Amino acid sequence: MRRPNARPQSPDSATATTEMDSPKPHRRPPPSSRVSFLSRISSSGPKRRHGGILLLLAAAAAVALFFISSRILISPRFGIVIDGGSTGTRIHVFGYRAGWGSVPVIDLEVTSSMKATPGLSKYTEDVDGAGKSLVELLEFAKGRVPRDRWGETEVRLMATGGLRLLEAGVVERILESCRKVLRGSGFRFRDDWASVISGTDEGIFAWVAANYALGTLGSDPQKTSGIMELGGASAQVTFVTNEPLPPEFSHLLKLGDVTYNLYSHSFLHLGQNVAYESLHELLSSRDLKSSAESLQAAVYRDPCTPRGFLHGLKPLKLSAAVLKSKTGYSSTALAVGNFSECRSAAFALLQKGKENCIYHHCHLGSTFMPKLQGRFLATENFFHTSKFLGLGPTAFLSDLILAGEQFCNDDWIKLKKTYHSLDEEELLLYCFSSAYIVALLHDSLGVSIEDKRIGFANQVGGVPLDWALGAFIMQKSLNQSLEYSDWFIGVIGYDSSALFTLFVVPSVLIFMAWSILKWKRPHFRTIYDLEKGRYIITRVNR
Repeated sequence: MRRPNARPQSPDSATATTEMDSPKPHRRPPPSSRVSFLSRISSSGPKRRHGGILLLLAAAAAVALFFISSRILISPRFGIVIDGGSTGTRIHVFGYRAGWGSVPVIDLEVTSSMKATPGLSKYTEDVDGAGKSLVELLEFAKGRVPRDRWGETEVRLMATGGLRLLEAGVVERILESCRKVLRGSGFRFRDDWASVISGTDEGIFAWVAANYALGTLGSDPQKTSGIMELGGASAQVTFVTNEPLPPEFSHLLKLGDVTYNLYSHSFLHLGQNVAYESLHELLSSRDLKSSAESLQAAVYRDPCTPRGFLHGLKPLKLSAAVLKSKTGYSSTALAVGNFSECRSAAFALLQKGKENCIYHHCHLGSTFMPKLQGRFLATENFFHTSKFLGLGPTAFLSDLILAGEQFCNDDWIKLKKTYHSLDEEELLLYCFSSAYIVALLHDSLGVSIEDKRIGFANQVGGVPLDWALGAFIMQKSLNQSLEYSDWFIGVIGYDSSALFTLFVVPSVLIFMAWSILKWKRPHFRTIYDLEKGRYIITRVNR
């Protein structure tokens, strides 16, 4: 007979119990085991709830980050550089995205430019006209930059060779006239953003633009290409060199983790247009005359102009820089069109002053230049001349010699009929420019006439080889950290809807997630099954 206080049989002993046994008494399990088991069950609910909230928090953060990245990295921003050149003023509207590296990504689809003539240096007698000449260019830019971006878009005026030739007082008056217009343009502007840049900076900016276009910017210095620019008033040469350089010609450029040792120099007065004018002064002076009597001659030979052109009917327009040291310029040129003779005269012009050289190498006048290293891109008038003469970007100098000889030896009347759509002053220069380029590259700098290192181009892969692009890239690279630290102003400050997207939407999402989780979170109840002799967890519907 079983005692009233006998303990219930264990599950193992239950197999020996017969059907005649008395039913098991209702007894609650020990408190310790109940608490332990319930603790394990109740702890699973908060874990699931917290995991769900964290998941939705991550989703909301992803939405906000996507919005930020789309505004900073995908939606283009804009910058404006105005190139105040000697032959005209060109405005460049650059669309870009701020990449995570040190170099911005230029968006070519929204990048454009426009040129107005004449250049700013032509407004010496009408300084107010210099500022007015920018109005049309700025209207062009306003049509390319979305209106809501005007206030954040920087506009910078950088003048080059033309203004470098003028007196400082005249330059400042011209720049101030431009500043007045730029202040009221609607774009972001500061007075010190309108200036005359040095020729060295112009060369470095051109080098940056060329290697950005080639995809070598930021790579091994030995894989980069040099740049040669032939402008209207000056010529620039910039390249990486291993040679030790005099301090005034050595320029260290650091981009990311790479440092470049650059030779860069601007040869003022050696630009195509000013050199052409200087050549006529040289041809009529003692430098190319063998006797004193010839100085009194009213006519001198002009080998750089196709025969048949009458200088007397259209006097030469010499620049103020050339004329200021000249008095009584009354000689008249006789066009004879001879390429070889023109090339020799151009070489004499390029070597003028070499007796004053104080360096080991002076390939151009008295200016130091190391031996050319690597490949080069020749832009501006290098490119325009080769293109006019029907040469490709990889043409040899020997090809240029043949094409130049044919053009120079042709008759002016015939040339005008053949190229009737071209401006006469532009057409007149091609005989000189072809001979001048050969005298510069081969006779002075030692480039072989069959050398493949020189490529004539004004763009690479659709990217323009303008120094203005290099200036823009440099300016943005230096300010990249400021753009990232100032992203809140850049993203929020100009779009009130961004505030709603970044803060309100994620907050609503988090609240909704919390409510849903609280409502949907399952609730359980633990009961003891007398028949089975164990705990059973049942779900309670709310």
